[in-house]
Amino acid sequence: MTSKEIILAALDHKETGRIPVDFGSTSVTGIHVRAVENLRNYYGLEKKPVKVIEPFQMLGEIDEDLAEILGTDVIGLTSRKNMFGIPQDEGWKEFRTFWGQVVLLPEKFNTTFDEDGALLIYPEGDTSVPPCAKMPKAGYFFDAIIRQEPIDENNLNVEDNLEEFSLIQEEDIAWWKKQFDLARKSNKAVVANFGGTAIGDIALVPGLNLKCPKGIRDVAEWYISTVARQDYLHKIFEKQTDIALQNLSKLQKAGGDAVDVVFICGTDFGTQTSTFCSGEVFDRLYAPYYKKMNDWIHSNTRWKTFKHSCGAVEPFIRKFIECGFDILNPVQINAAGMNPVQLKKKYGKDIVFWGGGVDTQKVLAFGTPQEVRRQVIENCRIFGEGGGFVFNTVHNIQANVPVENIVSMVETLKELNS
Repeated sequence: MTSKEIILAALDHKETGRIPVDFGSTSVTGIHVRAVENLRNYYGLEKKPVKVIEPFQMLGEIDEDLAEILGTDVIGLTSRKNMFGIPQDEGWKEFRTFWGQVVLLPEKFNTTFDEDGALLIYPEGDTSVPPCAKMPKAGYFFDAIIRQEPIDENNLNVEDNLEEFSLIQEEDIAWWKKQFDLARKSNKAVVANFGGTAIGDIALVPGLNLKCPKGIRDVAEWYISTVARQDYLHKIFEKQTDIALQNLSKLQKAGGDAVDVVFICGTDFGTQTSTFCSGEVFDRLYAPYYKKMNDWIHSNTRWKTFKHSCGAVEPFIRKFIECGFDILNPVQINAAGMNPVQLKKKYGKDIVFWGGGVDTQKVLAFGTPQEVRRQVIENCRIFGEGGGFVFNTVHNIQANVPVENIVSMVETLKELNS
């Protein structure tokens, strides 16, 4: 079977005798650029600067040579512009990071330093406007800079929080057509990160790609709004969903039949110990729009829909299923109520677990290679039974994870799939 066939079987909850694997297809299943370089060095691959394909989290591109070693069955398609609104089709340049690694960043990735020596990045690379994010000198990724204007409760304008959600332009459709054509030449499954469908995603609230963001852009204020300004958020979500469906229709007609999975939303609903909001708030505020998107996708395409949420979301998994989501990621197995055995038993026939292969907070980052091996074997046994599982770590692999632990994970997967 090809990689694509193996992934499609897993999505249909069928066993193939092999655990399907994803590293790098989305912004939540990736590997930090430093860890990518460490892996390339370990396996003796060509020494060259690693391309940063998601600069907010500093995720590195996994070239075909490394993807083959990792056993990856999926490729990811991304938008023409990154999180900061900087185009990725206008050339790349070398950049030396704080930790001394030379990487490749988009040509218009323009930076300065603040008084503390932190690295500042600007929306669309425009240094004439205030910076939108910064990386501390001891950091390995960017933090959003909140640029919240004073809020006038009597004059909240829905359009202000819709500025980044617009109808897709012809140059972007042309970009996607090229991506679709490349995808058709691969024997791997395809995950599309179209954007524009992320209802209430906190990572997007600050408007990192906007030069002068208006509306509610402070993360804390946004959380307050989920209780105190629900009418306002409903208006935002309703219009955002309408725009998203128009864009999805255009993309589907432009060649979207090459796509197998669509990343819909990265809104987190869980902390380590509980959900962020009540079930009633989820049902009232989020569910109608998730369901509308999923219903359209399932009625008009063969795409499977991918929902990311960290944390203790077991109480919401049935709700995700009822909203029409096919896939749950990252399956944070170390959060409260997220026991793999119970998750598989209760929900394994109704949703695909994409992740949960190994705990990144403790085992992968601070355990021994032997502990990594044991957990990979155990979680593949639990989640892999009956299909409905794609191996990935619990969220992205971070910069300083010991390469020996990552290699232990990779080699254990190879043994399981041999």
